[in-house]
Amino acid sequence: MVVTAIFLLVLLAAMLIGMPIAHALVLTGVALMYHLDFFDAQLLAQNLQAGFDSFPLLAVPFFILAGELMNAGGLSRRIIDLARAFVGHIRGGLGYVAIAAAILLASMSGSAIADTAALATILLPMMRQQQYPDSYGAGLLASGGIIAPIIPPSMPFVIYGVTTNTSISKLFLAGVFPGLMMGLFLIAAWWGIARQHRLAAMEKVAWSGRGRALLRSLWALMMPVIILGGLKGGVFTPTEAAVVAAVYALFVSVFIYRELDWAGVYRVLVAASKTTAVVMFLCGAATVTAYMITLADLPNELAQSFAPVMDKPVLFMALMMVFLLLVGTAMDLTPTILIFAPVCAPLAAKAGIDPVYFGFMFIYVGCLGLITPPVGTVQNVVAGVGRLRMETVIRGTTPFLLMYFVLLALFTVFPQLILSPLKWIQ
Repeated sequence: MVVTAIFLLVLLAAMLIGMPIAHALVLTGVALMYHLDFFDAQLLAQNLQAGFDSFPLLAVPFFILAGELMNAGGLSRRIIDLARAFVGHIRGGLGYVAIAAAILLASMSGSAIADTAALATILLPMMRQQQYPDSYGAGLLASGGIIAPIIPPSMPFVIYGVTTNTSISKLFLAGVFPGLMMGLFLIAAWWGIARQHRLAAMEKVAWSGRGRALLRSLWALMMPVIILGGLKGGVFTPTEAAVVAAVYALFVSVFIYRELDWAGVYRVLVAASKTTAVVMFLCGAATVTAYMITLADLPNELAQSFAPVMDKPVLFMALMMVFLLLVGTAMDLTPTILIFAPVCAPLAAKAGIDPVYFGFMFIYVGCLGLITPPVGTVQNVVAGVGRLRMETVIRGTTPFLLMYFVLLALFTVFPQLILSPLKWIQ
């Protein structure tokens, strides 16, 4: 267990002193190199470069760009307006608008932070105007935002697929029905809250108004149809789908909706480039650590710890999910994938777990970490946009998080909830 101890101690110590995660990963790789007595600066540089020199990873910058273009070019706003026209008149209707819009936006960008920011910017002021409790409104928006990495296209699925050599297309398709189930569980929780607090409803929109809202959002709605249809029909790969999404969002924003001029396009490109640089450097740094983890045979070392449950798949998955939940409370989703997926995926394979099922569960649990304190990245986004105390957002997120935990238990005990729809889609 010496390798495991070095890996965890160096990584955690570096993070505790405030070192950026990417730098901490490189330092961990160097520490393992010294432990194995073959430090080589050239090998270090080669692995760092190889980490982001990957064709499938090209999907990441293009999906990031597509998300930025959607928010700046009016696609996100039109999707929210469409949901408001159809379900805004129900008691607590803005909550149902948030859930419907979260599902629709998830099928376009795949970024929890981008979708949450768009939802919170538009819907939080409207919820306050309707005198919704700040806590529950903010909690619902944060909880809806994490559907984005589950329903395809999903950047976390791309990163996980590249990191563990799992089929990205199958991961995408595996997320469709569970993502819709997440929406249904949110609806159930919001229904109880709306009845308990007697939340207001918005004025009912006439069918003519709904028709106009549908026409205005038609170009935005075509985006998931093109992406999912192209993936299912084998027209393009997930990487090519990301390029199509970005080009389509640019065309609609500039030439159809005309809400984005070329100066705005430049600002969007700069913002997307900054986010991409952070993610790609993380991927490169994680490759250094992953290479050393493989050489040090860390998966086999950890397999000995899980040996008593390796022949009990449900118990193995339950323990693994608890471990990943604890990790998710302290670490963002992308670093969690890059650090732990290369270690956990081989263990799951030895336990006889379907690799696509395990990949989905890994990402799902990582998404729960985005709305779990103390880090709660998505909660921080809502708190920042709404100028709310973090405690308020955490309190409001709790009922929705509990529903997600129920769903996690169902997915763990009944893997066919994920695998059967996947086979049907394929």
